Amino acid sequence: MTTRTDAPTRREQILKEAARLFAERGFHGVGVDEIGAAVGISGPGLYRHFPGKDAMLAELLVGISERLLAGGQLRVAEDATSGDGSPEALLDALIEGHIDFALDDRPLITLHDRELDRLRDTDRKRVRRLQRQYVELWVEVVRARYPRLPETEARATVHAVFGLLNSTPHLGRPGALPGRTATAALLHRLARGAFEAAGEQA
Repeated sequence: MTTRTDAPTRREQILKEAARLFAERGFHGVGVDEIGAAVGISGPGLYRHFPGKDAMLAELLVGISERLLAGGQLRVAEDATSGDGSPEALLDALIEGHIDFALDDRPLITLHDRELDRLRDTDRKRVRRLQRQYVELWVEVVRARYPRLPETEARATVHAVFGLLNSTPHLGRPGALPGRTATAALLHRLARGAFEAAGEQA
């Protein structure tokens, strides 16, 4: 899977700082001027990129749901074309992709938990639809690896694993964790352990 190395655009810089500030202080606790100051432009200058804070929040939450789904779909497609893939390897790849999100985009997890209801109806429904597609992609892979696992139990286990992986904002400050590599390995073992426990009972 290719990794983007381009420098972030100004829009991406704005969104990254907005996510951090919204997660730290809450959506209503952050002003446009503060977001602008964080990226070195005036508050009014932000309006050349976004019509307002609501648009930033929508792009953050819809955008991460789109990225997660697209990443999962890409891993499935790469596995299908490799010719030597296995359900276990594909499940590992999905877990690794979600762990990257959980460790690198912790503010977005906090933002989703706290601020999703602030989105317009259409944006909130889009987020939910993308999330359902992402879950179903995982369910299909999990059931390929554990064919005796009923669909309802596979879906419940996927949601439980997401809850486990998305707990990273509650694991303490970044410096308190055992290091990114060790934390990623631990999360991976825990996720695989959950799937193994569900599969063994089927």
